[in-house]
Amino acid sequence: MPEVIFTGPAGRLEGRFHPSKQRGSPIAVILHPHPQFGGTMNNQIVYNMYYAFAERGFSVLRFNFRGVGRSQGSFDHGAGELSDSASALDWAQSINPEARACWIAGVSFGSWIGMQLLMRRPEIEGFISVAPPANRFDYTFLAPCPSSGLFVHGDQDRVAPLKEVMALIEKLKTQKGISIEHAVVPGANHFFENRVDELIVEVGAYLDRRLDNPPLLPTPAKALRGPA
Repeated sequence: MPEVIFTGPAGRLEGRFHPSKQRGSPIAVILHPHPQFGGTMNNQIVYNMYYAFAERGFSVLRFNFRGVGRSQGSFDHGAGELSDSASALDWAQSINPEARACWIAGVSFGSWIGMQLLMRRPEIEGFISVAPPANRFDYTFLAPCPSSGLFVHGDQDRVAPLKEVMALIEKLKTQKGISIEHAVVPGANHFFENRVDELIVEVGAYLDRRLDNPPLLPTPAKALRGPA
């Protein structure tokens, strides 16, 4: 799990990168929750999704938005963080120029940023949106949503209530040619406290369906080190 530093719009950005050993492997970029509420690339959900993608043969990047950890700059209310995400995808593509596909995954605030990046980058063919705060951020830019993906939320989420998220999902489901799936994790709050394993089961099952059940690859660093 190499540490990486790459250039973003506001200075250096700190990340962790798992390169796939398979030539032409797809890329995934994982975006963390809100920087002003403790969100970092070492968030448990971000960390576990990182390995869910790695186990399925992706080259995966997770990174700290500007002003978090060793990333330079300061919080920019979403606009700068979207630019950071675009730079992260650019960097991952420069390392993997033969990548056949790109995915984006985000948690809460990171979900909102990721879905905006999805609208701007046609090469992104899949997404995973965890606990999207549809009541706090404007998702009307998804008109239409250009790629199929998965929304996951907890039925005990008080930050982004299920009702608000379902309204967003039902709207997106009306689009032709796009398959929007959703999963509800029973007993899970916005942070999936004590429910991260159940969340990752849903994420893994969705990836396996989309990828036609690829053989899972060993990622020993996860077992040996835990979150970095």
